[in-house]
This record gives sequence, C-alpha cells and structure tokens, in this order.
Amino acid sequence: MSLFAALRIAGTGVALFRKTLDAVSDNISNINDVKPTSAKAFQARYVVAQSTDYASGEGGVEVSKVELGGTGEGRLVYEPSHPLADANGYVRYPDVDLAEQMGELILAQRGYQSNLAVVDRARAAYEAALQLGRAT
Repeated sequence: MSLFAALRIAGTGVALFRKTLDAVSDNISNINDVKPTSAKAFQARYVVAQSTDYASGEGGVEVSKVELGGTGEGRLVYEPSHPLADANGYVRYPDVDLAEQMGELILAQRGYQSNLAVVDRARAAYEAALQLGRAT
C-alpha cells in the first residue's frame, strides 16, 4: 500500500468520525428538549458506517446512512407548571441515554484521533522522503 492510499483511507476515517461526533453532539445537546405530548420527542441520530472497496485493500469507510434511535414517544414527565404541559400536566422528553452517548463520544473521539495520527505519520514520511531526495 502506498502512502497516498494510507492518506486516502485515513481521510475517509476522519470524515466518518467527524460525522459521528456531529451526531453525538446533536444528541447530547437535545437531551433536555421538551415537547408537548401531542408532538414527537427528539430521536437520537446514529451514524452507520460501511467499508468501501474492501477487497482491494485500498478502500476506506463511508457513511451509509444515519438512523434514528428510540421512538418518538420519548418519556412523559409530570411538569404541570411547564408552559408546554398538556391538560394532565405532562410534557414529552427524548429517551436519549447520556451514558450511552458519552461512550459513543469517546469512541468517535479516539477513532478521529487515530486516523489523524495516521495522516500525520504519512506526512512525516513524505517529508523524510523529500529530504532524502534533496540530499542527493
């Protein structure tokens, strides 16, 4: 595998994990969104990855789709003083699990950092090769 292929593959990983980080941050930021009981609750977004051109060894990964997790039902909470409360005093919150989202965040962050490290090492190898070419 050439260094260009390594850069390209690592670049696809960086893009995938960036999209995953975006989805997780969106999920966390909407964890306390309140809706009236007549509306659907926020549904967490999950990025689904797919390998590309795996057989050649020079593929990578891509986002195949973004799925919605949970249900629009969310969880009903009794808050009669809330302005969106229904006649019975209930509002709808999303059923997003913060602990699960934090785990996804750590995994995505590590994957992002790992792929950037590959890019950095490939860049250093290119610089070393250029220095060898200049020395002759």
